[in-house]
Amino acid sequence: MDFKDRYFGRGTPAPGGPPVANPRLADPPGFILLFSEVPAVDTAHLAAVLRDYHAELAGVAVEFERDGRNALGLIGWGRHVVKVAVFETPAPQEVVQTCVAPAHYDPATKQEAARHAAHALLFYAGTEPDPHEQHVALATAAAGLTHFGGVVVMNERGQTSIPALALLPHAEDNGDTLRTLRTFPLPLLYAGFVKMEVEGDPGVWMRTCGCGALKLPDLAIRADAHAQGTATFNLFANLLAHLRETGTAFQPGDTLNVGEGMFLRLRERAPDEWFLESDGTMLVMERLAPEEVPT
Repeated sequence: MDFKDRYFGRGTPAPGGPPVANPRLADPPGFILLFSEVPAVDTAHLAAVLRDYHAELAGVAVEFERDGRNALGLIGWGRHVVKVAVFETPAPQEVVQTCVAPAHYDPATKQEAARHAAHALLFYAGTEPDPHEQHVALATAAAGLTHFGGVVVMNERGQTSIPALALLPHAEDNGDTLRTLRTFPLPLLYAGFVKMEVEGDPGVWMRTCGCGALKLPDLAIRADAHAQGTATFNLFANLLAHLRETGTAFQPGDTLNVGEGMFLRLRERAPDEWFLESDGTMLVMERLAPEEVPT
């Protein structure tokens, strides 16, 4: 099997053999990594960086091959394979604007992202069935590629992004960087968090985006003001983590006690709430008045 056959999923993986992309994934998750300059990816260096990243990557295999002005790559370890396509051109500006502008990090990094010179598409192509672990694998591969000038990692489906340096090892990881990636709040990178002011609607709508890629529902609520953004982000993150960890599901009509005397009822998106459209399930949360609280 030559490299391109394996890149496009033509071939059978073998224990200890080179990575082979899984052709059976119909809608794999993906990230976009922006580079400050056209990266010169050194496969030996990248493999060494990933081996140092975590013990789970001790047997990582890295391959890249030129394809005209661009480069194709496969990064594989364990059950994971990540397909990479590096383009020596900027990413589409509308995608960068959507993912970078509303994100919450320093303006200097956003300006660097706006000036980026090249980008890479990363798609999950392994055999791990857990979509959360698929996203962790993508973040791991992006962390390795960040050493070649990565600036910002974008999740287009989630309409979000974070500085690429956030994926690199930090003292707070206590030597277990994968644990940090596995405990990221879901709307930080693996899904997104958006605030919107809608004409004719008082307050500020806050919602998640892209949770369908994690086999979870998107959530939305109308808050009183932008100042409630952090609390709402944490509420969404905690509810999504609960659903993922317990395997339970919310249904329209469910009532939630989220603490401090606050009760919420879930409903479906109304037909005129176009701004709450989702590529999966959308559940809208509404606060209950005291007389509506179940006893």
